[in-house]
Amino acid sequence: MYNRIVVGIDDSPTALQAFARAVEFAKMSGGTLHIVTAYKPKPTTGADVPDEFRYAMSSTGDADVLLHRLADQAGTEGVATEVHAATADPADALVTVADREDADLIVVGNKGMKGARRVLGSVPNSVAHRANCSVLILPTT
Repeated sequence: MYNRIVVGIDDSPTALQAFARAVEFAKMSGGTLHIVTAYKPKPTTGADVPDEFRYAMSSTGDADVLLHRLADQAGTEGVATEVHAATADPADALVTVADREDADLIVVGNKGMKGARRVLGSVPNSVAHRANCSVLILPTT
């Protein structure tokens, strides 16, 4: 059974579908759900801002709000959660967290698996090729 499940989320409907299924798996197995989101910091405006402060905290805040909202939602289902926000490519973030947490399963939606994204690369495709654990790609589109 899956004891450590990683799910990648953003606020898109397809990611939320994958999250709902990951909650179901974690609930059935009694495992921990690791909720991961990746974002790019938003640059601030103003030439007088030093380089170390050039990124606004609003990106981190948005990620934290989303992560904690979903963690609370999973908690109401009795699922233990850990949240992870990363300033990285989404596929890199998922694989890194999965490796660090010794995950048994990564859950992602299939968004980007069709059309040009299928050829040029998508998060589910990249995760499936690089993960060191099982990957479930759900039909969310």
